Amino acid sequence: MRCPFCTSEDTQVKDSRSAEDGASVRRRRECSACGGRFTTFERVQLRELTVIKSAGKKAPFDRDKLARSVLIATRKRNVDPDRIEQMISGIVRRLEAMGEAEIESKTIGELVMEGLAHLDDVAYVRYASVYKDFREAKDFEKFLGGLDDGDDDGQE
Repeated sequence: MRCPFCTSEDTQVKDSRSAEDGASVRRRRECSACGGRFTTFERVQLRELTVIKSAGKKAPFDRDKLARSVLIATRKRNVDPDRIEQMISGIVRRLEAMGEAEIESKTIGELVMEGLAHLDDVAYVRYASVYKDFREAKDFEKFLGGLDDGDDDGQE
């Protein structure tokens, strides 16, 4: 593992522990050259996934891109970061478990929408506004009206 501070390849693992409910390993490392300390995460990757975008273009699946979009939706919301990470890991596991090497971007968007609906209502609407390409206020009204249908259980 290359040191992010001095780019030396001589680093040592100082501590390892399970993370994300056993889905990954968190390692604390120290660089022998500069003494810098940093953390790495290792995750199991069942297969290489390719995303088929709406225009038909293909791109390698990028977990970090998925995480960034979820973090943008949940920005300034009181959502536990561990719950966000669990949601992202769950989406990746579901994608890998589908058994397909190529996944449509629409499928990923729907899984994110489903996860955010259970995580935070505001983040769900934020993500939906980009995913469904809301152009004006009536698009929000229509979407929010659909959320109200059959969801009146008196709780918030």
